[in-house]
Amino acid sequence: MTKDLKLGWHIGYWGRSMPTGVPETLAMIESLGYDSVFTAESWGSDAISPLAWWGAGTTKLRLGTNIVQISARTPSATAMAAITMDHLSGGRFCLGLGVSGPQVVEGWYGQRFNKPLTRTREYVDIVRKVLAREERLTNDGPEYPIPARDGLGLGKALNVMTHPVRADLPIFLGAEGPKNVALAAEIADGWFPIFYAPRHEEMYARHLAEGFARPTARRRPEDFEILAMATTFIDDDIERAYDRARPTIALYVGGMGAQEMNFHADVFRRLGYERAVDEIQNLFLNGKQAEAIAAVPREMVDEICLVGPPAKIRDDLQAWRDSRVTTLIVGGAPDTLRTMAELLYG
Repeated sequence: MTKDLKLGWHIGYWGRSMPTGVPETLAMIESLGYDSVFTAESWGSDAISPLAWWGAGTTKLRLGTNIVQISARTPSATAMAAITMDHLSGGRFCLGLGVSGPQVVEGWYGQRFNKPLTRTREYVDIVRKVLAREERLTNDGPEYPIPARDGLGLGKALNVMTHPVRADLPIFLGAEGPKNVALAAEIADGWFPIFYAPRHEEMYARHLAEGFARPTARRRPEDFEILAMATTFIDDDIERAYDRARPTIALYVGGMGAQEMNFHADVFRRLGYERAVDEIQNLFLNGKQAEAIAAVPREMVDEICLVGPPAKIRDDLQAWRDSRVTTLIVGGAPDTLRTMAELLYG
């Protein structure tokens, strides 16, 4: 089914220092008809502060986080930030949440990674209670008991003082594994798949359908957003374009997680790249990063990325138009963002 496909810009999280030229780029993409802009966090810059600062110069773009890590803040604190951002933006904020992974959660935040599905469900439920503002906030737990247990016993149930702009502020979940994808379809307004292969949607369809079929499902398939990231490198030298995409895939498959628990690698295994994943992981984890990057096959790149000359990308975009994806999120320099608008909207 060919449909209108929206464009979003993924600023992401910072490296060693703050990126330059963001306000100018935001003005440009807003004029080009982009729908949204997203910030992220890992263990450096946070997702909300830059979005508030840069978003102040916009008037139409949806401002979203992709993603806020749930271990970084209590659900009440995240709800407060979401309410604040929605007021500041005039009702344009979208809250993207995700569990991250055990290395970051336990190694950086000092929190347990146990029961990520239970924690996510409870977290979202508390945020929605705060946004609804129907009663004083309490939660029986077990992950986030409110008022706290085993404290002084002086905790008081409170209601958020600032009235939310929207009780139904959109909440999107970042999810990779089958159970997490089903949970996103059940309790969220949309889904951020970190790696989406539009030509293999059957890999996700069953899990989404499972979530939509649950009695507590919040959305129907037709009003559920899928906001998919497509790393984009526009280059007339096609091999150079593939080489620019390979390092990120090699990092996520080979180095972003332990060998025995790497959710990113599992996605590519489900796509049928078991042998390539094993080779990339073994090389990366043995310090052979250059070889790991070189081992990423072209086919893996084309599954989730848009690379090559503009004519090739224009053809490849048809698979995304025909997919269930509602927003295509791209990154890159202003020239790339401008060309993508021309290819998709022109």
